[in-house]
Amino acid sequence: MSNALIIVDVQNDFCEGGSLAVAGGAGVAAGISRLLAAAPDRWDHVVATKDYHIDPGPHFGNPPDYVNSWPRHCVVGTPGSEFHPDLATGRVEAIFHKGEHAAAYSGFEGHADDGECLADWLRRHGVDRVDVVGIATDHCVRATALDSAEEGFDTTVLLDLTAAVAPDTLDVALRGMEGGGVTMVGKPVIRTA
Repeated sequence: MSNALIIVDVQNDFCEGGSLAVAGGAGVAAGISRLLAAAPDRWDHVVATKDYHIDPGPHFGNPPDYVNSWPRHCVVGTPGSEFHPDLATGRVEAIFHKGEHAAAYSGFEGHADDGECLADWLRRHGVDRVDVVGIATDHCVRATALDSAEEGFDTTVLLDLTAAVAPDTLDVALRGMEGGGVTMVGKPVIRTA
């Protein structure tokens, strides 16, 4: 069996200057790149997810409530949907797009260009253990990690390489991941007042 790194939504719109920026997002991008360079043999496989919206309906709010609806972000064909330039993508073997026509938080809701879903891709490559990093700890990282564990993968979130939106949603996310059988190491980047 083998292991994989899942890089969740390290996109321009979720980093500083983006339409739905998370403080510390650019630092997470750079940190992931440093780790990939320093430990090239740590993972057998590296994949990434992207929020990839065409028309996600009420997921885009005007005005957004920041619970179920959000400002426009990661629209297909815009610079905001691209990976942050500080994220080294040379080792990324597959990209799983999610949320074209509906809200989607977990990378396991996404699909590659050929239609293959993330769980099937991981199983086809003999993966049994995954590490999850990216943005945001309390939303898409949480959802991806919980789905990973539910799919039967031994799942660890490397919190030092995640950025969270807010302390209250982070606390809920950490408790949820712990209760969902996800291992967590480190401490997430979090904006403080």
